[in-house]
Amino acid sequence: MIVIKDPHLFKDWLTFKRISQAPIGFVPTMGALHQGHIALIRQAREESGLVVCSIFVNPTQFNDPKDYKKYPVTVEEDIYQLETAGTDILFLPSVEALYPNGTKDLERYELGYLENVLEGYYRPGHYQGVCQVMSRLLKAVEPDLLFMGQKDYQQCMVVNRLIHLLQMGTKLVTCPTIREADGLAMSSRNKRLDKEQRENATGIYKALSFIKANIGTRNTTTLIEEAFQLLKKYNFKPDYVAIADAGTLELINDWDGEKKLVALIAAFQQEVRLIDNLLIN
Repeated sequence: MIVIKDPHLFKDWLTFKRISQAPIGFVPTMGALHQGHIALIRQAREESGLVVCSIFVNPTQFNDPKDYKKYPVTVEEDIYQLETAGTDILFLPSVEALYPNGTKDLERYELGYLENVLEGYYRPGHYQGVCQVMSRLLKAVEPDLLFMGQKDYQQCMVVNRLIHLLQMGTKLVTCPTIREADGLAMSSRNKRLDKEQRENATGIYKALSFIKANIGTRNTTTLIEEAFQLLKKYNFKPDYVAIADAGTLELINDWDGEKKLVALIAAFQQEVRLIDNLLIN
């Protein structure tokens, strides 16, 4: 595996590799890698001729600067995992390299409904930050295939919108959420949970599973309220519990029994905010 920090050298190296015309698969990460990330690398390995990964903790997508500073950094361990999984190139830029003119007064993207609902509502500006970094990474890599995890369901939809806005030929491949044995979705933030919080964290998956098991047996408002109460039993402070159209993320109040749905939750376990989702039908 080759590790490149300089964007210009990275671009030149990829230009050289494109001569082989092998499809380029790209897995963007913020590091602190877990088996969910490695599953993305392995799928990229199966479907691509050249596997590119990036590690970059993007400051523009954090609403709370303290959260940015607390984000776990485990670069040496990450490099070992990526090399073992078969990554060809790791792009490891600095903030200055991706934002040479600083992180103020950056471009904005028209994201429509997605920017103001659920994660967009509770984390204003977050998805602009996601698009600002992803636009830079996508232009640097110009991948044929982009691999992202379903755990960040709304983010996948935002990035797909960004690809359309940038008029790129990249295809987004959304990969299934990888879970621990007890159902907790793998996340870099899980490393910040103490033993008790880690045990409580399973409440999110239990709440999602409850919604899936009971959809259609009562109205969605009642079902969401029951999921809220279940989360509170596990000492969660929910930002939201939602049932939405799986294709548009439009919130559903009255289900027709046919529309494809996704249940989504964001909740705090003490100071650690966790998100998860589950396709329902």
